[in-house]
Amino acid sequence: MLVMSRRALSFGVVAEAYERFRLGYPVELFDMVMTYAGQPVRTALEIGAGTGKATRLFAERGVTVTATEPDGAMLAELRKHVAANVKTVHAAFEDLRPGERYGLVYAAAALHWTNPEGRWARIAALLEPGGVFASFGGPLQLADPAVEEAVRAARAPFLESDDVPSPDGTPPGHMQWPGTELQRSEWFADVRQSVMVRRATMSARDYVGHLSTISAYLELPTPEREQVFSQIMQVLPETVEIAADLTVHLARRCREQ
Repeated sequence: MLVMSRRALSFGVVAEAYERFRLGYPVELFDMVMTYAGQPVRTALEIGAGTGKATRLFAERGVTVTATEPDGAMLAELRKHVAANVKTVHAAFEDLRPGERYGLVYAAAALHWTNPEGRWARIAALLEPGGVFASFGGPLQLADPAVEEAVRAARAPFLESDDVPSPDGTPPGHMQWPGTELQRSEWFADVRQSVMVRRATMSARDYVGHLSTISAYLELPTPEREQVFSQIMQVLPETVEIAADLTVHLARRCREQ
């Protein structure tokens, strides 16, 4: 957990690059969450909001969002881009205290940074009975296998992998984490998993810019990080096709007896 905590707080030094190079979230995702909710969602709490990519998706469509983020630099970047109906809280998820309850609690590519001990009881305590939890995210991958292999070979002397491994090692083709934990939790029911297909085209430079915001690279010493990015640039075509599918998990807080 110490390694994960260090990596979770590694993004602040690249907050502006994170905002520039990370993809936003499509309106279809908002529609999916609202359809699942089955009723208007007026308030939401976001876990690990980063620079506010997902914050804007919900806030710009009328949801009053409380965006929590443990990294002060990331939160400062978020505040540049969100509207007045967003409340910001500089805090890790584990430091939030029960009080106000929300119609929606969600995490955008951030839940794996939270402490697993008591995770679902803490989330449930922040939700209204019958409220919705949503988690969504997924790796950005090169669509061309030959280009992917060239990048893997260029990266190999520095990093075996740049992925964040699944917390429970779930193999592909099954219910993925965190759905596996949600299914076992006494606090949640009606667990659903969906995949939202996304494709994009990036310049080689923007793709490397995206890599510069990945925690595995941020953990490298600066000279090695610069060297691996130079090696990757050399094997990339001018533009690259990207597969950026979102795996979406939805669950409903069990109503209190």
